[in-house]
Amino acid sequence: MSDAPFLGVGFGLRAPHSGEVLARAERGALRAGFLEAISENHMVRGGRPRRVPLALREHLPVVLHGVSLNLGGADPLDEAYLDELEALVRRVEPPWLSDHLCWTGVGGRNLHDLLPLPHTEEALRHAAGRIRRVQERLGRRIAVENVSSYLRFAADGMSEWEFLVGVAEEADCGILLDVNNVYVNAWNHGFDARRYLDAIPAGRVFQIHLAGHSVSGALRIDTHDHPICDEVMELYAHAIRRLGPVSTLVEWDDRLPDLDGLLAETERVGRVLEATLEERKHGASGRAPRGAAAPALAADPRA
Repeated sequence: MSDAPFLGVGFGLRAPHSGEVLARAERGALRAGFLEAISENHMVRGGRPRRVPLALREHLPVVLHGVSLNLGGADPLDEAYLDELEALVRRVEPPWLSDHLCWTGVGGRNLHDLLPLPHTEEALRHAAGRIRRVQERLGRRIAVENVSSYLRFAADGMSEWEFLVGVAEEADCGILLDVNNVYVNAWNHGFDARRYLDAIPAGRVFQIHLAGHSVSGALRIDTHDHPICDEVMELYAHAIRRLGPVSTLVEWDDRLPDLDGLLAETERVGRVLEATLEERKHGASGRAPRGAAAPALAADPRA
């Protein structure tokens, strides 16, 4: 297991829910292990977006998750952005923070998308060097997330999991393991999702993300607008059997349910986590956890 604390199961803080989340937290009625706030939503000078994570951290842990570090980009690291992120980290004091192993802009322009990197030694060293500089600047290790993708580069010289692990080891950073993205990419590119998970070192994993995705023709699209499907839940159980207890977050960004609906999904994940850890404790690794109700994934998930 990694040195990140185990916080149970939480959910992503989104603006439509923030007032009710805070009200329930203040009453001690919020059924969640932790919350994850999008860093950029709270890197402001004042107002409610600045106050909410500070108020919430009095009641439960708040971790930070960024979308604009541009860790794989060709532009120099944005010093003004890093100043604001550093200030936010000092205010919120999160158990950990994370961003994505991707590039997000070029020529000073933020494209507001999480764009994949070629899986090459050159890209590996480039991203790892930038992660090391961010960690030195912030005085702490960060976790990097595997992203969804819909193409592969002709220059790829290694698998996605070899690239992710190689970057984490070169930079000595953590991994935020998005299990939905593993499933989406396994479907889209035809690799073995379990082989991916089995290659991830347990000591690197700070957190797991789960989300729902959409189907568009032959593709799976990482839209975060559905409940978590059974196949992803079973893949999550496989990861927990290997990794042990890892803080797990439900991401939901579009077609948001009400807060009770989001909490119900969080509790569903919690039941699978609890059952899988119990089975792991007793060595029953060959059975699906109660509540997962999902078939095993074939080597090619389209089979």
